[in-house]
Amino acid sequence: MKLPNVRQGFRLSILAAVVCGSAVFAQSPAPAAPAAPGVGQSGQPAVPVGRGQGRGPALPPVVIGPPAPVPPEVALPTAAEVTQLNDALGKFIAGDRSTTAPLLKRYEHVVLLPPFHVNTAATYTQTAQRMGPRHEGFVERARQGNIDLLLHGDSITDWWVQNDENKAMFDKYFANIKTANFAVAGDTTQGVLWGLHNGEGQGYQPKAVMLMIGTNNSGGSTAPEIAAGIGAVILELRSNFPDAKILLLAIFPRGLPGDAVRDKIAQVNKLIARLDDQKHVFFLDIGAKFLDENGVFLPDSFRPDNLHPVAKGYDIWGQAVQAKLAELLK
Repeated sequence: MKLPNVRQGFRLSILAAVVCGSAVFAQSPAPAAPAAPGVGQSGQPAVPVGRGQGRGPALPPVVIGPPAPVPPEVALPTAAEVTQLNDALGKFIAGDRSTTAPLLKRYEHVVLLPPFHVNTAATYTQTAQRMGPRHEGFVERARQGNIDLLLHGDSITDWWVQNDENKAMFDKYFANIKTANFAVAGDTTQGVLWGLHNGEGQGYQPKAVMLMIGTNNSGGSTAPEIAAGIGAVILELRSNFPDAKILLLAIFPRGLPGDAVRDKIAQVNKLIARLDDQKHVFFLDIGAKFLDENGVFLPDSFRPDNLHPVAKGYDIWGQAVQAKLAELLK
């Protein structure tokens, strides 16, 4: 999907679509400027954005890495396209003589796209979660090969085997499949991208990948930015594993009905559904299976944080993907 050419005389319906997109695109600030000179991966400037948490030696500062390719279906406007769109929209608003003109002039600051900035969610960034023994262990496991199914994501996937109850659900659905789980609690799209690009995606060729990532980006990125990050992960998986079938799961709902984060996740899921090509990428939204008729998590299926499944939730998850994974693993 390519961005359409910008022409004078936008129809109001097209303008409305741009307004909706710019409203969410504008929520995320640009990455902070470097506190000190330095160089990150691929010669990019180092941008300290935090340190790992917990006991033990302090981890190196996280450095925003270079941008990753993003599929056109979920790509954001380039700097040149932002300028082009804003010029055209400004002319449209200034020349509009319809009854909507006062509203357009009043909310011009909302209609126009914000200045371009790098979408951190779609960069090769070594997050704190991908530093140290976990990442090194994944690289070693990748070198060993013999992996038919790769599970990838954040804590929601990582904790399939956190305790005996969860592990029993894992064994119920995956015991007979050569499976590796490279998900890490707390990680983001950019961390998954970096890991896959730096040893976690080399040395083996799985038949299928089950991916769910993005919920940890929701605090600092807009829905379109998160979708672009997920799209970049899909491209990286396709590059590393050209013959694998990718089961792209919609991000699970979190919070309660009416929470802003749940609405943002729903928008992300609507965008990443565009990545389904029914050849290599298969989008599946099983979120509703965890909820009752009021949109509240089923009893005893998720933790009180309304984010992480417990054994019953993992059982629902396993049942929901079992048949599709069997199909993709053929």
